[in-house]
Amino acid sequence: MDVPWPGWFSKADARKARMIPFQSLPDGGLIAIIDIGSNSIRLVVYQGISRAPVPIFNEKAVCALGEGLEGAGRLNPKGVEQAMLALSRFVRLARSMRVAALDVVATAAVRDAADAPDFLAAVHAHCGIEVTVLSGEEEARLAAQGVLCGVPDADGTVADLGGGSLELIAVDEGRMSGAFATLPLGILRLMEASGGDRERAQTLIDQHFSRVFWLRHRMGRPLYAVGGAWRALARLFVAQTGHSLQVLDNYALDCADALRLLELVSRQSRKSIERIPGFSRKRLPHLPMAALALERILFGLKPSRLIFSVYGMREGRFFCHLPEELKMQDPLISACTALAATMGRFPVHCGEISAWMSPLIGEETPHQARLRHAATLLSDVFWGEHPDYRAEQAFLRVFRLPFMGLGHQDRAFLALAVYYRYERDFQAPQVASALDLLPEEEQRRALILGLALRLAHAISGGVPGWVGRTRLEIEDNALILEMPADDAVYDGDFSERRNDRLAKAAGLSHFESRRI
Repeated sequence: MDVPWPGWFSKADARKARMIPFQSLPDGGLIAIIDIGSNSIRLVVYQGISRAPVPIFNEKAVCALGEGLEGAGRLNPKGVEQAMLALSRFVRLARSMRVAALDVVATAAVRDAADAPDFLAAVHAHCGIEVTVLSGEEEARLAAQGVLCGVPDADGTVADLGGGSLELIAVDEGRMSGAFATLPLGILRLMEASGGDRERAQTLIDQHFSRVFWLRHRMGRPLYAVGGAWRALARLFVAQTGHSLQVLDNYALDCADALRLLELVSRQSRKSIERIPGFSRKRLPHLPMAALALERILFGLKPSRLIFSVYGMREGRFFCHLPEELKMQDPLISACTALAATMGRFPVHCGEISAWMSPLIGEETPHQARLRHAATLLSDVFWGEHPDYRAEQAFLRVFRLPFMGLGHQDRAFLALAVYYRYERDFQAPQVASALDLLPEEEQRRALILGLALRLAHAISGGVPGWVGRTRLEIEDNALILEMPADDAVYDGDFSERRNDRLAKAAGLSHFESRRI
């Protein structure tokens, strides 16, 4: 394969870039994954081994390797040239970043092209890297593993739409069931096979779906949508509905609402779509087919919810390399623990505070207990912000941080709880966006939790050990704080007026403090 090649990349550098096992990485070693897709090639560099993949670099090059593959059976020649240039840059960047591990994978276009061996040989000759070509089953499983990396209890069907293929895989309560399909319905191939005709494309989609017999047993369960084209649709949905949170991960809709929005989006002009903040114009030509593919899946499966995931094959690849003890961790709690350890003032004492406030909380579901645990871990992370903006900054960061395994209502709950931990003005306009996402009972729970965290840190100054020597009790419809009488550390101002809000939020008449 005669491909122009820049001469500044040395073979010695290329040899150093070959992948080593993730388990052998030094502490803090960077991990790079290059994904050679049918439409684009992407380099993502992650900050070492951790439960949640933390990207420190992410760059994409649109090469359209799979353009024309449906008819010619070969890779797009211009795409090959662009791919070689992109891979040259990416490998050199990875080496400059001193990555400890480099993993290069290719998906449908390279898997299916007749000239793939020539392409892989050229990549090896010019870059000195080995490319792992994923089978359809491997690609499907990695996409599902990426979703499970963020949502460990995912239950339903994962659908990953790429340029060359559509992968479907069943997940049951956090496990892959073994049922999967890889279909030649990627955006580029579908556009080519249908000639851009909607009716022809619909017939092709329905024909392929009808052969996936296990899908009929997945009806009524959630659908997890993965892939850039569907994320672009999610961004349009957010804009159309005026949704108060722009984070796309775990953005969820009822099936009926999703179908209504697909119909609405289909009537939008190109200019109106281009005006939407953050929407990529490069996605516009593919938007109608992406919307059609999603519509046909929704009609066929009638899922209880459509859930968009920003995590897919690359995160699945990352996750598969993690030690088993890390895989077992809760991604949200792991991320909050890391933040508390690096940004908190004192050693983490979440368990002490959680046990102390338990009389106020009453019965809670495992999900509610998980969110309370996360909020307690985050309750001293933002002490370094300017006092005049501390509550606002804490709220905005929690509301928008790229936490894994966190739905939009969960984000709203955590952001409000941390906001109330710092702020006395409960009518501030910045919290309205979170209040809009939560039912009244969850708003009340967030208020109780935030005020309880505020009191806990007022008592202890954030230092471990001091909260546990006090006790909260509910007595005669009053909230009682009992503190040792013989210790000056408890001589602070724990006035009834300041903490009456906590008592009243919990449905009690007033607050009292006692020295015993």
